[in-house]
Amino acid sequence: MTTVSAERLARVFVEVADTLVDEFDLIDFLHMLTDRTATLVDAAAVGLLLADQRGQLEFLAASDENAKLLELFQVQNKEGPCLDAFHTATPVVNADLADATSRWPRFAPRATAAGFRSVHAFPLRLRSQVIGALNVFGREPGPSLRDFDVPIVQALADIAAIGLLQERAIRRGELLTEQLQGALNSRIIIEQAKGAVAQARAVSVDEAFALIRAYSRAHNRRISDIAHTIVTEPTGIPELIDP
Repeated sequence: MTTVSAERLARVFVEVADTLVDEFDLIDFLHMLTDRTATLVDAAAVGLLLADQRGQLEFLAASDENAKLLELFQVQNKEGPCLDAFHTATPVVNADLADATSRWPRFAPRATAAGFRSVHAFPLRLRSQVIGALNVFGREPGPSLRDFDVPIVQALADIAAIGLLQERAIRRGELLTEQLQGALNSRIIIEQAKGAVAQARAVSVDEAFALIRAYSRAHNRRISDIAHTIVTEPTGIPELIDP
């Protein structure tokens, strides 16, 4: 883990806990969570799955494209550390992917092929309620999370879960699962928008999403709204489409 000051750590925890802002954007919040987690523990990549209204895990956010593809692979194959953490409500820590083929016969080789050597997963939980899981990938074999990293990441996951549940209860009284389902629907058009911007600007999909997020924040608009405009009316946002 990189050395992080107490002040920096406190700022991150406050940022993750603050879900009661005007125009709360779930997708941007979850991507922020994966980015901050990756930075704090110097991880290669971080991905996040959340449960839909049926209790089935779905991909929602990742710090990069490799993590996104692995999260989708876990969901499609119903196998992997995130599913274990979600179903048991306990973290998976320092799993060596080279030795994990008996545990995850499909996932472990796929993750290794993507360049990762270790993996960890932390449930997003509040007491007995688990609403998702956070995956942390490392590029070095052996223990890539130190003892003091583990409670920090679990605390971030727990605070995020509390914040999401709080946002549901206090702001609109909606079921969290309904909000998550809306985010799942938005993700489809966001993926289309990422591809459109990546092709138009000749950049990677990760860079394309960074451009979309930056534009969203600069103009105080939801990422899903920006993505819808890119897909349905690309001339409406020439800054993102025109090279």
